[in-house]
Amino acid sequence: MSSNPSLSKIHFISIGGSVMHNLAIELHLKGYIVTGSDDEIYEPSASRLAKYDLLPAVTGWFPEKITSDLESVILGMHARQDNPELAKAKELGIKVYSYPEYIFEQSQSKQRVVIAGSHGKTTTTSMILHVLKYHNRVFNYLVGAQIEGFDNMVKLSENAPVIIIEGDEYFTSPLDHTPKFMHYQPHIALISGIAWDHFNVFPTWESYVKQFELLADSLPKAGAIIFDETDDMLDVIGQKDRPDVVSIPYNVHPNKIENGKTILLTAEQGEVPVMVFGNHNMKNISGAHAVCERLGITDEEFYKAIQTFKGASKRLELLGSSDSVSIYRDFAHAPSKVEATTAALKQQYPDRKLVACAELHTFSSLNKLFLKQYRRKLTAADVAIVYYNPLTIEHKKLEPISEEDIKNAFKRDDLHIFTSSEDLNAFLRSLTWKASNLLLMSSGTFGDLDMKSLAADILENQ
Repeated sequence: MSSNPSLSKIHFISIGGSVMHNLAIELHLKGYIVTGSDDEIYEPSASRLAKYDLLPAVTGWFPEKITSDLESVILGMHARQDNPELAKAKELGIKVYSYPEYIFEQSQSKQRVVIAGSHGKTTTTSMILHVLKYHNRVFNYLVGAQIEGFDNMVKLSENAPVIIIEGDEYFTSPLDHTPKFMHYQPHIALISGIAWDHFNVFPTWESYVKQFELLADSLPKAGAIIFDETDDMLDVIGQKDRPDVVSIPYNVHPNKIENGKTILLTAEQGEVPVMVFGNHNMKNISGAHAVCERLGITDEEFYKAIQTFKGASKRLELLGSSDSVSIYRDFAHAPSKVEATTAALKQQYPDRKLVACAELHTFSSLNKLFLKQYRRKLTAADVAIVYYNPLTIEHKKLEPISEEDIKNAFKRDDLHIFTSSEDLNAFLRSLTWKASNLLLMSSGTFGDLDMKSLAADILENQ
């Protein structure tokens, strides 16, 4: 690689991806000449790329963009194996990296910390970054969601001694079916929990679990595995004897709830109020604490910083509240996340009615065979709602599912099911909201439902 970034040209195939566009921006800011292509770019990627003049003028694939003066090409997951730009890069003998391979290439001399798991990894990574930033530590990072106080979600500087990486178990690229997190070769790995996901890639529970075992087994001598000991399968993986690798289990951080506020209970620092809540977040705090301890952060430093952590974007994000009503949105879509988030909100506000709405939007959640994984996951809700768009099922070329299939899968006879966002919107506005909370859970948009306008109207008319 060229030691002078300003002379280096790098092209991104599928530049619109959540990590890909952040990496493109970071390399641009470092002085690289960055170009890219994609066949579809959504918000916020489009606006963020446009801000740095990196948004492709036209969508599509253009082999003529691949020229022999490129130092390397970075290939995103969204591109297909027969991508014409990829074919041209191979023909010209240009080095092609997936983004995990490129991140490793840029951080070989650093201590590498990978945060993995089916749920909680974005929030746990965000907590660690927040604590390090609070104490002015120098560090690099890669995280999949926007965090307050960070402009870009990838940082690659020469002088940072450590990099914190949110590590995904999903395939690396169309050419490489290794899980992304294996490429980072971590010294410290945190695994937050294992709950079957990515049904299209890992068709069996065993094949899914195996990826996390491979990560744990890959740790070097003097490495550390940090894991949630309440997860039975993960506990087996975490407690496995690995010579010269330290094993650090964690659990729910001791806490109490007073007037809808969560307070951590600590031995040395006393009572520490925090802005996040729910058992899953109390585990995330324990995991983040264990990582920070390995990085030389003291207990006093950790608990001082964690008080001001507001949460990662779209993770139990408060859309609005009054004295008796709070409205949250959450990225939850996998069964374990739907269950944890719903339970957290009910636990935090036991005296309020909880209206919980989950959108089935991903390949796994709309798969008839996978649906039963949602069994009783909305039990904590007083009013349980599921929304899905039959057109999404068609688009993903999946077998159609009926309302009866969904009721049977969730094991809830009083489940409200909507296939139209207008009907869902009307239903939510028709409810009485005094002493109630609303939780909207999806990695999608509920058919472009205007959540902020809905929240404002509910609060105005409660």
